Amino acid sequence: MLALRLTRTAHLAVHLRRLLVALASAGTGFLLLCALGHALSHPDAPGASALRLAWCAAPLAAAVYLAVAVARTDPGTRPRSGLSAIGLGPGRLMAVSATTTALSAALGSLAALLAFLYLRGSLTGRPPSDRVAADALAVGQSLPAPAVLTLLVLVPALASASVAHTLRPRDPRPAAAAAPRGYGRFGAYGWGKARETFGAYGRFGARLAVTAGSRAAAGPAGSRAAGAARVGAGGALLTQASDPHPPAPTDGTTQTLDAAPPAPAPADATPQTPVTAPDAQPEPAPRPQNTTALPWGIAVLTAGLTVETYTGNAAGAPAPGTAPSAGVLIGWALTALGFALAGPGLTHLCGRLLQAARPGALRLLAGRVLMEEAQRVGRPLGVVAAVAAAAYVATTVYDGDGPAFGPLTTLGALLVAGCTVATLLTAAVEARDARADTTDALLRLGAPPATLRAAAAVRAAALLVLFGPLVLIVAVLAALPLDH
Repeated sequence: MLALRLTRTAHLAVHLRRLLVALASAGTGFLLLCALGHALSHPDAPGASALRLAWCAAPLAAAVYLAVAVARTDPGTRPRSGLSAIGLGPGRLMAVSATTTALSAALGSLAALLAFLYLRGSLTGRPPSDRVAADALAVGQSLPAPAVLTLLVLVPALASASVAHTLRPRDPRPAAAAAPRGYGRFGAYGWGKARETFGAYGRFGARLAVTAGSRAAAGPAGSRAAGAARVGAGGALLTQASDPHPPAPTDGTTQTLDAAPPAPAPADATPQTPVTAPDAQPEPAPRPQNTTALPWGIAVLTAGLTVETYTGNAAGAPAPGTAPSAGVLIGWALTALGFALAGPGLTHLCGRLLQAARPGALRLLAGRVLMEEAQRVGRPLGVVAAVAAAAYVATTVYDGDGPAFGPLTTLGALLVAGCTVATLLTAAVEARDARADTTDALLRLGAPPATLRAAAAVRAAALLVLFGPLVLIVAVLAALPLDH
């Protein structure tokens, strides 16, 4: 009931995104039912029917990927403060998101069943006139109910399970394990156990008050005594061993500390002994951008091209009216996976290249945003690049005397292309919402809106310059073994 109530009270944009999920589920379910109809109409050719069913994996994966992206941008199921008190913690919100996704996908599967029954004449009593459509729809044969139910439940089950896995509650990482290697205080390079914030010195200055008379009376010794205390990360008080015997304050000196002054340390004491409060919590370090998947993505992409080249040279170009072989399907799947793995690393690299060679404010802003959004936008962008390469290969192989596009092939291509582009746009909306506070801060500081729009245009142009030649090279290499 909570999922239905949140669905009913959502904004128009959220309803449109859920409608896209329903349409993707309907198209995928219809293709699965057509594969079942082909198997019923051709019981003597199980290999061709299995190959048709295997090619339905591409629109199925695209539909599930779109459902996960839509669930991530749903504002109604986003964890907020205060909801755990009424029983809406992260786990409950994850269940609501999975249920909402299952409802949208189930609605699409129901629409696919109705369309399949209507086209095969089960609802109107008029069989289709097209012989190819009759073979795919299994006209005049009874449909096995368990098989139909299994194929229709496949999209909602996979989509809801993927959403539940993506939005599952995660334990926070320990601060010591999450702290990256970087520059410590005043450029000291090493492994820091906790991040030292800029306000730590301000907090210590608020605790320590030394009168001007004591500073004047103490002279250099007083300056050494004032430097005998330091503040570490999270407001930890550190004692310095370079001056083991700090002089006592003279008459008229007022020194106020939160705790008792530290005892004199021996000369061989270890430097920098931290004294922390029991309730002090270190500030969480920001998670660094993970770009280590770029070599793996390149390796998987190369493996996909190798598999496709080997199987394409062995089987040759597909005959008219037939689909490419299973080896070509595996090669294209590996190529798409390689693009998806390498997408975040390539986006991060594009942001770094934008900031090279003495960048101005525009290029610096565009590059920083690309580096921050590498994980969120890079993977959908890699999938779109893989689909663009596959579209180039399809238009190269399927033109002229090659096999003609059928209605089901066109439907599958439109589903894959539409779902991937919609996923990329949804990820872009999610990234825009994530940096909304930064954008508002820039506008309050006086940054003109035209500069922000120009930075967005620079980001789009940089990604196009980087991904365009790469997609073209991969597409040409993938089309060579099939175009002969």
